[in-house]
Amino acid sequence: MNNDLQRLQPYPFEKLRQLIADVTPNPQLRAISLSIGEPKHPSPPFVLETLAANLEKAAVYPTTLGLAELREAIAEWLIRRFELAPGSLDPQRNVLPVTGTREALFSFTQAAVSRLPDALVVSPNPFYQIYEGAALLAGVEPHYLACDQNNAFVPDFASIDPSVWQRCQLLFICSPGNPTGAVIPIETLQTLIHLADEHDFIIASDECYSEIHAPDAPAPVGLLQACASLGRNDFRRCVVFHSLSKRSNLPGLRSGFVAGDAALLAPYLTYRTYHGCAMPIPTQLASAAAWRDEAHVRDNRQQYQAKFDAVLEILGDVLDVQRPDAGFYLWPRTPIDDERFTRELLAEHNVAVVPGRYLSREIDGYNPGAGRVRMALVASLEDCIEAAWRIRRYVEGLPT
Repeated sequence: MNNDLQRLQPYPFEKLRQLIADVTPNPQLRAISLSIGEPKHPSPPFVLETLAANLEKAAVYPTTLGLAELREAIAEWLIRRFELAPGSLDPQRNVLPVTGTREALFSFTQAAVSRLPDALVVSPNPFYQIYEGAALLAGVEPHYLACDQNNAFVPDFASIDPSVWQRCQLLFICSPGNPTGAVIPIETLQTLIHLADEHDFIIASDECYSEIHAPDAPAPVGLLQACASLGRNDFRRCVVFHSLSKRSNLPGLRSGFVAGDAALLAPYLTYRTYHGCAMPIPTQLASAAAWRDEAHVRDNRQQYQAKFDAVLEILGDVLDVQRPDAGFYLWPRTPIDDERFTRELLAEHNVAVVPGRYLSREIDGYNPGAGRVRMALVASLEDCIEAAWRIRRYVEGLPT
């Protein structure tokens, strides 16, 4: 077996299971989970109807490149959503459907990285653990950039030693961030593009939460948008990852895409052809329908807005917690150790959260996630409100 498999750390939810293995949740209260970021809003009926209406096409082998109809729907959405120049995205060359962004983030890394002794994959910290695992199994070292309250949860890219950029082959950014919800400003994205030019690395932007934002607030900017603002309509060295999981409440559909630099996507398509992960045709047709509709996305935003409004009103004066720029997570500071907070909240109030330290790495004695927990507001509005009241009672009951 690949020796690098031994370097993989347990996934956060494996650590969580171990942490609470001996905890008996309060049997007097029904369980409410705010731990896993799995959307619970209903999937759009028209998407499911499209899927069902095309089930007979499951008898046809799909191509790795995907249907032109899907690629065109994605390109049209990107141009409209991120204000790109008309015609700047060629559906044949600049867009590639993927079976969920988790597998795409991982496989793109395998295709993009060369196994050089000093090569780095750079990522934020805290981070989506696929970034780290993809780097390790590509045979290179991950390098972490702390995101905390001191830098508004966006890495301080200007403070990075040039030697890191010289060794960097791939930079992962996540905007809006998981778990922080921070959005990277367009000026920072432009700076990163110039750094990529100077040091010859690829920027991979995970934008899976970009469509979950306050309904009356500006939509988060994206990496391709930053490219366009610089007149870089070839999107050189830049790729973005998007998904229907969060935008459209379709996590089980396993449907997303990678878009950007055609010079990067061409060899990545070759890799995927060997990798063997083409999207089934019924899924492609259902996905095209989802990308062409915005009404259900607007409704989704309204539902999350109602949850943030209600939960923050309950918790705002007992926890150090702020409304995120976007996404559906809260990232509060805990008044006690985050692991103890998680165990006791479950035992006493039957509410599940994730310790922040499980989503981060300790570097030079500092873990930027320690002392925080991630709360995913994915349950119903009623359950989120009930969970918030239970959390409030727990916090109020802690010794001062």
